[in-house]
Amino acid sequence: MDPTALFNISYGVYVIASKKGDALNGQVANTVFQLSYEPPTIAVSINKNNLTHEYIKDSKVFTVSILSQDVPLSTIGQFGFKSGREVKKFEGIAYKTSQSGVPYLTEHILSYIEARVVQEFDANTHTVFVGEITGAEILAAGTPMTYAYYHQVKKGTTPPSAPTYVKKEEEKGMPSEKYICKVCGYVYDPAAGDPDGGIAPGTAFADIPDDWVCPVCGASKKEFEKMA
Repeated sequence: MDPTALFNISYGVYVIASKKGDALNGQVANTVFQLSYEPPTIAVSINKNNLTHEYIKDSKVFTVSILSQDVPLSTIGQFGFKSGREVKKFEGIAYKTSQSGVPYLTEHILSYIEARVVQEFDANTHTVFVGEITGAEILAAGTPMTYAYYHQVKKGTTPPSAPTYVKKEEEKGMPSEKYICKVCGYVYDPAAGDPDGGIAPGTAFADIPDDWVCPVCGASKKEFEKMA
């Protein structure tokens, strides 16, 4: 069996949030899908070890924030690479709460959906929560972030097999040494730079300011190592 065949399944990128009492938490997830139209239901798959899983189990409600392509990597890092047991996920994040008091993002998202859990399915390491939609709103026009776009464009890497791949013109003096974050696995590609962080394409890793941090998890420059 070739598990890479699964890479061809299309996914989105979302922030799933819930609450437990007055505490709020959220996480990045790529498995959200509509099950039916009448009644309108959706399903999300959440890792059992995640704090968001605990909150959904407790409150039986969750929201889905549908991210747009222009979402900064720092937002994905906040909700995807940090633990709600160590940081307050929504601190410094623009958000509102739904009618049931569950947070949803208000910047760099296209719409949000609120749902009440009506059924659960055990999926070994994950739980699939089925929710009846109780609220939804379109907040902006744009293109939703996809898992492929996140990896191929936002992280500055496009595989040679992709139809949009353009071979660099023999690099023409362009620095080519890539560095990887030892904390989260983000790869700094000099050809792409880090525009969101003010680093122009073509900037060698050595020329990045020392106070620059990983755009995904916030690790310092010293946490990067040269890729072989």
